[in-house]
Amino acid sequence: MDFYFTDEQKMIRETARKLSDHELAPYAGEVDQQEKFPREAWRKLSELGFAGLTIPEEYGGLGQDYVTVAMVMEEIGRGCMATAGTISVHLTTQYLVDAFGTPEQKQRYLPAMASGETIGALCLTESGSGSDAAAMVSLASKTDDGYLLNGTKIFITTGGEADLYIVYAKTDQGKKHKGISAFLVDKGNPGLSFGKKERKMGYGGSPTREVIFDGCAVSEAGLLGREGEGFTMVMRGLDHGRITVGAAALGIAQAAFDAALAYARQRVQFGRAIAEFQGIQWKFADMAMLLEASRLMIYQAAFLASQKQPFTKAASMAKCFATDTCMKVTTEAVQVFGGYGYMKDYPVERHMRDAKILQIVEGTNEIQRNVIARELLRKAI
Repeated sequence: MDFYFTDEQKMIRETARKLSDHELAPYAGEVDQQEKFPREAWRKLSELGFAGLTIPEEYGGLGQDYVTVAMVMEEIGRGCMATAGTISVHLTTQYLVDAFGTPEQKQRYLPAMASGETIGALCLTESGSGSDAAAMVSLASKTDDGYLLNGTKIFITTGGEADLYIVYAKTDQGKKHKGISAFLVDKGNPGLSFGKKERKMGYGGSPTREVIFDGCAVSEAGLLGREGEGFTMVMRGLDHGRITVGAAALGIAQAAFDAALAYARQRVQFGRAIAEFQGIQWKFADMAMLLEASRLMIYQAAFLASQKQPFTKAASMAKCFATDTCMKVTTEAVQVFGGYGYMKDYPVERHMRDAKILQIVEGTNEIQRNVIARELLRKAI
């Protein structure tokens, strides 16, 4: 793995850092408390080209690799989790269109996604189908000129705000996971509607909603890839999404660490700053080690993905470790703040609430351990 970053990567990271410091972090608390979608942040992010981070230059994107993606996601996560969640899912959506789409589909969607005009979302989870994606019951029935989608998806990130939905549904119920296909559905398509907006512990600025398909007509041109290829897309999309989620978690943890460190230096008890007490110092030493280990694991997975090497195990390890680290570090940051850490006047309580969801999305951390074990045993056999 090459630990030397190009001048272009350094410039992109610095640009993302300035965006985070000046345009995201100052408003993240308001976005969370008011549960409003950070539309202005998305506009500014798009103006810098980050909406098209991995989209090839021929379609108006930046054409960057996943090491650069990890850099950007860490900085955005450090500033605003709601914005990080939106861009994370958007990046996975554009990856799937680029990897599996026809030339016509790419031309239709990628330029608009690169400019930020079109926000992408994924529709996979159902009430009876979470970790077990093959248990989904949404159906795509064949018609003379396409398909009719019927079913309800839940917990959809950016539901109602996104413009393009990649929807997974069964085209053959008898084939279990091999009967799942993927479809491109535009917001406003007749038969597509949105259910309740969920009330969540954290992650307030990112809408999480039901997406309902009731006789939603999709033409043949709306099939992404081939029939029965949907589960492959799910797995490949999740591998990439685990890098972005892990990097966002690292950003949140870093923000909590920085806030706690600054507080410990100025908070005086028993006649001296609490940072001078060994018990507090050891907390920071442990947190710093976890952050550094997370960063290295994320970059390793991102490097393998960028080199077109197998990275499933590395991505699961990075996501699991980084999101567990995020929960640990944000909790410790609240502890360093003491009673003040429990108050909404300080950002660490928001960081702790935001951290929890990252141990669940893109495959729970229990599922990550299953994936890691499966990959280890497969090689051992």
